[in-house]
Amino acid sequence: MDKEKMAEWLGHGSISIPKLLLHHYKRLGLTEVEFMLLLHLHSFMEEGVWFPTPAEIAEKMTLTPAQCMETLRKLMQKGFVSIEEQVDQAILSEKYSLKPLWEKLVHYLVSELAASGQKERQEEEQSVYTMFEQEFGRPLSPFECETLTMWIDQDGHDPAIVKAALREAVLSGKLNFRYIDRILFEWKKNGIRTIEQAKDHGKKFRKHQLKSKLPQPTEHRQTVTFYNWLES
Repeated sequence: MDKEKMAEWLGHGSISIPKLLLHHYKRLGLTEVEFMLLLHLHSFMEEGVWFPTPAEIAEKMTLTPAQCMETLRKLMQKGFVSIEEQVDQAILSEKYSLKPLWEKLVHYLVSELAASGQKERQEEEQSVYTMFEQEFGRPLSPFECETLTMWIDQDGHDPAIVKAALREAVLSGKLNFRYIDRILFEWKKNGIRTIEQAKDHGKKFRKHQLKSKLPQPTEHRQTVTFYNWLES
């Protein structure tokens, strides 16, 4: 094989396809034909051809120019491709833009992340209820369930912090909702937001409690016997 010819082929470069687009084009609502046409558009643009004709695109695909035109029309209708005006040396011309495609991809990924985060939070909140029922050894009452919900939704306590407060109540031997609510209140007041901070605070609190329960040393005073002169 002619080495010079091979070098010439390689010199044409390559097209970079974002893996995210490759993995998610189906979920974006693109067909394989539409996806391939978009890649060819992208390739044309990288070569500086901003407004290829349907015939030029058809030369790269197994579609006819009419089919390419219809596919382009669908892509613009579905909001994946737009046509913009550009001015080059006072000459007005048109060009294709794939900006709508990238915006759709970013919007999809952000929505997926938000949905994933919401699902994880729901699972974490559910694990809080499960942990409380395991420690209490019974199903929670409606009032207790409402209290748990208020701690997380209204008071803004992270589920992990609520679990830490439960563990603290267990260690202190005071397993009741009023005590746990007091722990959460004190932690919030003292700016405790992480598990590490909660553990340190709990250790200091229990150490202080233990110290206060220890018997205090009594003072030994020398007793002096007074003689009652009135009884002599």
